[in-house]
Amino acid sequence: MKKYEHLFFDLDHTLWDFDRNSKLTLQKLFGEYNLLDKGIPDFETFYAQYVIHNDRLWDKFRKGFIKRDELRWKRMWLALLDFKIMDTALAHEMGIAYLEILPTQTALVPHAKELLEHCKGRYAMHLITNGFETTQWLKMQYSGIAGYFTEIVTSEKSNSMKPHADIFMYALKASGALANHSLMIGDAIDIDILGGINAGFDTAYYNPHNAPHERKPTYEVRSLAELITIL
Repeated sequence: MKKYEHLFFDLDHTLWDFDRNSKLTLQKLFGEYNLLDKGIPDFETFYAQYVIHNDRLWDKFRKGFIKRDELRWKRMWLALLDFKIMDTALAHEMGIAYLEILPTQTALVPHAKELLEHCKGRYAMHLITNGFETTQWLKMQYSGIAGYFTEIVTSEKSNSMKPHADIFMYALKASGALANHSLMIGDAIDIDILGGINAGFDTAYYNPHNAPHERKPTYEVRSLAELITIL
């Protein structure tokens, strides 16, 4: 295996279990805001609609079509609208509460902590994330992984987003790393992996669901435990 000096990790879905933590947060909001009494039949139905709108709006945000503040409240508003709840004030309030509670959740992807422990001292480790600056820092602090990383590069700090090359170039400059001595590790094939490839990094694609694709990452694993055997 090629010897690396720097590892660059994605955060959400790669190390921090975003799906589990987000669902727990939304479940809390569903109860606190009495959405059952407002006409939503059950939490799972609401959650399914929220996920659809959140994914679509994140895609628009990454492409520069909407601003982050619009993303934060409109995903709630659209999900509520699906159940004929036309309450903009409630959507804004839920959007704020979601971002206050979400980072305090602590679930990590299986074997994430073991992987970080294995790599500690062997490599300089950094993060490249499209998430919001304050939110991402809180996630790492509450889940106990902030101390593993030297540089935390967010889309806000770098004024760019994966898969665009600018955020990777920013990360290289901030860390003092060279692309050909670096490995980008992430779960999003057209964001983390494509971006890393285009920036000259070797890449490790964490693909737990064995999703089909046409990219050519340097490594592909179904579990983070497999990366321990590679690194």
